[in-house]
Amino acid sequence: VGYPLDIVICVALGVDMFDCVYPCRTARFGTALVRSGQLRLTSAEFANDFRPLEPGGKGPLKEYTRAMLHSIVTKEPVAAQLITWHNLWFMLNLLTEMRGAIKANTFPDWVRQFLKDFFPSAGPAPCAVCPPRWVKDALEVCGIPLDDLFDWSETAQELPDMPKDSAKNSKQ
Repeated sequence: VGYPLDIVICVALGVDMFDCVYPCRTARFGTALVRSGQLRLTSAEFANDFRPLEPGGKGPLKEYTRAMLHSIVTKEPVAAQLITWHNLWFMLNLLTEMRGAIKANTFPDWVRQFLKDFFPSAGPAPCAVCPPRWVKDALEVCGIPLDDLFDWSETAQELPDMPKDSAKNSKQ
């Protein structure tokens, strides 16, 4: 368990305690966790991406652009610390949102919206891609239907558990 998707599914299945090094370990390699997957800030595609890490400019690095972080991620040790700070904030925020949705009795709707945000390239039929099929199977056990959100046909290619957000396919 470590990817945000894993955490969401485990909470849906009733798990309420986690121990994970993923947010910190991945930060050391220049990868930031965002609502639509992960940003590998070492990639040259972020050199001219002047958007914040998270849309809406939330989090501890709201004043830092992707381009700025890209420029220091392989040169300055502080970059790993900054991205770690962001990733820990991201995971804490994710869990806080889930707790709020559980308390408000809106958790199934929250999960459905999370999946739409996390897999923005996937959609209802006909669509060439879908989230991993194990996600559908696990959430069916929890009573959270997904048939109307994504194309689960055998022709739809499964996306990875941790999608890669990029400067090219992110909404401006």
